[in-house]
Amino acid sequence: MSFCEIILVGNVGRDPELRYTSGGRAVCDFSLATNRVWTDRESNERRQETTWFKITVWGQQAETVNQYVQKGRQVMVVGDRVEARAYLSQKTNEPMASLDVTAQRVIFLSNRGGDGEGGSSSNDRDYYDNQGPDNVDDIPF
Repeated sequence: MSFCEIILVGNVGRDPELRYTSGGRAVCDFSLATNRVWTDRESNERRQETTWFKITVWGQQAETVNQYVQKGRQVMVVGDRVEARAYLSQKTNEPMASLDVTAQRVIFLSNRGGDGEGGSSSNDRDYYDNQGPDNVDDIPF
């Protein structure tokens, strides 16, 4: 038996993009930035490293994310699929990498403006949709 789960807490880097498959299933993508902060032992300077993820959400949850999430908002993503993907930059033709996560849950941690306040409103519920793509060829991007 094997198991994979990833939990990310970060800020949305771009507004979500909602699409529909040819079968009418909603799929939504957005970018998520996570930060690691530490103090350099040698220089005693504060350092920060940002890691970007491409998040994909399916079904009813995709429509909800598209409606309530915007750039800057803090969210928690619980995913079950992580894929490292290599590609060539369109601008520089240099090798690049992407960390792609299929979300099972997206939990809203801040208000719509991304002000960092925790808690949730009546509209801020996490939606469960454990259905991934039925057919990889059905993905609209």
